Amino acid sequence: MRFAAVILAAGKGSRMNSDLPKVMHRLAGVPLVDHALNSAVRAGADSIHVVVGHGGDSVAEHLAAKDPDIAIHWQRTQNGTGHAVQQVADALAGYDGDVIVLYGDTPFVRPETLHAMQKARENAQVVVLGFNAKDPAGYGRLVMQGDSLEAIVEHKDCTEAQRAIRFCNSGVVCAPAALLFSLLDEVGTDNASAEVYLTDIVAIARGRGLPCTAIACKRSETLGINTRQELAHAEKVFQKRARKAAQANGVAMVAPKTVHFALDTVLGRDITIEPNVFFGPDVTVENGAGIRAFSHLEGCHISQNAQIGPYARLRPGAEIGASARVGNFVEIKAAGIGNGAKVNHLSYVGDASVGAKTNIGAGVIFCNYDGVNKHRSTLGESVFVGSNSALVSPVEIGDEALIGTGSVVTQNVPAGDLVLARAKQVNKAGRGKRLMDLLRTRKNK
Repeated sequence: MRFAAVILAAGKGSRMNSDLPKVMHRLAGVPLVDHALNSAVRAGADSIHVVVGHGGDSVAEHLAAKDPDIAIHWQRTQNGTGHAVQQVADALAGYDGDVIVLYGDTPFVRPETLHAMQKARENAQVVVLGFNAKDPAGYGRLVMQGDSLEAIVEHKDCTEAQRAIRFCNSGVVCAPAALLFSLLDEVGTDNASAEVYLTDIVAIARGRGLPCTAIACKRSETLGINTRQELAHAEKVFQKRARKAAQANGVAMVAPKTVHFALDTVLGRDITIEPNVFFGPDVTVENGAGIRAFSHLEGCHISQNAQIGPYARLRPGAEIGASARVGNFVEIKAAGIGNGAKVNHLSYVGDASVGAKTNIGAGVIFCNYDGVNKHRSTLGESVFVGSNSALVSPVEIGDEALIGTGSVVTQNVPAGDLVLARAKQVNKAGRGKRLMDLLRTRKNK
């Protein structure tokens, strides 16, 4: 069954005590709203509609950069969840599939659960996602009669018998688009908050004689984020799942609890990850690679059998070739390191292309910024760059060239050439001792 996803992301999130919109707070390296988007995309949504409100400009800007096909809708006045969904009515007029309503602050609803809701739609017009709570206090109860959802009752309105019900409402709803907006048109605001509640559609559908049902998911899928404490707990939940999934897929971790993944981390098999490694967004690591301790990776691609770290930093645009070596205290940014190349110690490679089997010595710096613009350098294959050299971009260095230690390279180097770009050493007999003696005398006066 086809469906469009409507993600509600208009809330202020006052309990976060932040100027940042709640759905822009980060979980697993990305804004909260990206988790709901990811679930909708993986479940095969025909279209994705995000309703924004408080801080909506920053949310809309983020979403536009992520995918320009995501439709943005504004809820200018915060008038309830049902009112938020109504902002999408015109965009989905005539759409003959279902609508699934998700929440930008509820990150863990799985695509498989959305498929289960669609399956349940074969026998019902409205499907609600519920969960069984050990302590249901504060949650709306789902009153069931067999497979039929009879009512959603808010906790404060429950009878004693209803308060004993542990099957609770998550707020996630699936219904045919035309029916959903028709039901919402009948929802009133005769409640304590004078708002349009999405949950009221169940009573209206039942009044029309339409079948409604609810399916259950794990409580952990419905975790909502309202405070920074809850955000930290959600991070813990995500990381535990991600580590378990990585191990199941063939990744070895020496100290799993010290490794942190992002939502979109992609790992091959037979990878070894040492302690205290951090994966930011957009990292792919191929089979057989090794990530040594205290490395920080973001926006990079690591090819098979490459070795990274310890204490390496790979920044966005780093492309590490097969069997390449990026060693301790090395930083790579917007640069390709060719197959079998080595950047072993204390070096910075930025805005560059380094050919296969090239060796970058200790303390080598690619001087890629002139104070206004970035410039790019290219090194061929099997180049040797001596320690403590500076390559002032843009320069091109040909295959098998050799850059002498301590050189400052400002001009292109033909293939096979030797570069010595440093001042000639001059020794002044006895001058060193006399100068130090003079300095000590002055200090002691």
